[in-house]
Amino acid sequence: MKETKVNKIFILFVLVLLQLSGSVFSQEKIQIQTPEVLYGQLFYDVQADTNVFNDSKSFVDAIPLYDVKEIREHYKKLSPKTDAALKEFIHNNFKLSNNISMYKSDSLPINEHITKLWNGLKRQPDIIQSGTLIPLPYPYIIPGGRFREIYYWDSYFTMLGLQKDNQIEMIQNMVDNFTYLIDLYGFVPNGNRTYYLSRSQPPFYALMVKLLAESKGDSIYLKFLSSIEKEYDFWMNGTDRLTNGVKAYRRVVRLPDGEILNRYWDDANTPRAESYHEDIKTANEAVLKIPGSRQEDVYRNLRAAAESGWDFSSRWLTRDDENKFNLYTIHTTDIIPVDLNSLVYNIELTLSKGYQKVGNTAKAQLYKIKAHARKKAIQKYCWNKQKGFFMDFNFREQAQTDVFSLAGAFPLFLHIANKKQALEVATKIKVSFLKAGGVSATFNHTGQQWDAPNGWAPLQWICIKGLRNYGQYELADTIKNRWLQLIRRVYNNNYKLLEKYNVENLSKKGSGGEYPNQDGFGWTNGVFQALSKE
Repeated sequence: MKETKVNKIFILFVLVLLQLSGSVFSQEKIQIQTPEVLYGQLFYDVQADTNVFNDSKSFVDAIPLYDVKEIREHYKKLSPKTDAALKEFIHNNFKLSNNISMYKSDSLPINEHITKLWNGLKRQPDIIQSGTLIPLPYPYIIPGGRFREIYYWDSYFTMLGLQKDNQIEMIQNMVDNFTYLIDLYGFVPNGNRTYYLSRSQPPFYALMVKLLAESKGDSIYLKFLSSIEKEYDFWMNGTDRLTNGVKAYRRVVRLPDGEILNRYWDDANTPRAESYHEDIKTANEAVLKIPGSRQEDVYRNLRAAAESGWDFSSRWLTRDDENKFNLYTIHTTDIIPVDLNSLVYNIELTLSKGYQKVGNTAKAQLYKIKAHARKKAIQKYCWNKQKGFFMDFNFREQAQTDVFSLAGAFPLFLHIANKKQALEVATKIKVSFLKAGGVSATFNHTGQQWDAPNGWAPLQWICIKGLRNYGQYELADTIKNRWLQLIRRVYNNNYKLLEKYNVENLSKKGSGGEYPNQDGFGWTNGVFQALSKE
């Protein structure tokens, strides 16, 4: 008994030493292969066959039970490749990851439940193994449900709750993991899966550093300054390629008067591995119904919307002849999003502040100038004086889109709006976005999950904090109280916290999108804890 315990301690000690030395997580030792490359024809056959898995994410998250080369060779010999044979082959050669939904409480008060839940959502440092998971060196919190890995922008809102529960070291661990990813790849992927390596998500890393600095002091900014700048360089990559003849490259767009703003993008133009047959269906529909449409453009735009975190929303769609929004009209890469550019503005300000602290006044001034120029451009292209709201801008058409969304609250959240604009935005939120259970993502009922009637925890937070920044405390408190009451109501019925909620009809569930409403749930837990423990 004593010998077993000693052996375990020794093994743990060796693993820690290896981790600290970097050998466990050296880039050379991590086989970075997308599932398409890793599994070859097996991937395409499984993902194209809707009878094998209901959710395309199931197979790409599976763990091979032995050497993948052998699995591919065995698959070549499989005949006939029927649905039943495919299912049996998968179950014999892979370990399938179950959806993480065992979060039902034993009737604990909601705040206690969330505090306890962090352990259920916690993942220890990853062990390197074959499959699509990119191993991370520090513990982290996952969202839950089908989302079994860390997610970029989700994590900021999760951290808000961790802060209230005084789990500062977990926040540190998660920031360290994102820093590790930036150092390894030059950016933060959508999540730590190989199939996410062609895109990022809304850039909240600088805000995570700010959150950590609130507990550990401003020296934190200096520690992560170079990583913040690396991420900024990722978003601005290709700026030097923009000329009067080249309007856009990757995530940067040059506007007619020379301003440089950002868009969402994805470096791949194939069906998403985790939504394979869904994307093929959408692309085929586009080719059939829109003359001149190309499948690869549809795939790129679907992927870019996934980078936005708003997958999917009428923000990225075009109205048809019947004034309806259909997913096959998606054109995300034509749009300069007001939320993304507000976040990049924050990165520029953070870099200016950081370089000022280290005494590099030249760089501090450079980023201050960039931030000022971006703020002017956001005002110029995204503020709509007639509508009294911040809108996304379609740079192909040189016109704002007509979709009102809560992305328009980001300029309040990040102090870009002036007082008059903030008052008008507050009025619009109160009159049009505010519902019985909080604020809805948009006005449009499209069947997409980032549209009405759904409300999302991160958007409640952005609205509430943005309104408070401009003295709109009464409206902010109304949103807060309605949202908290809705979460408590649902929790008291089933002791679950969900990914999204129906804020219009409190007797109905949040719905829409590519998959069922998920249980867990990281950012709902975080925002609830942060608002209810103020």
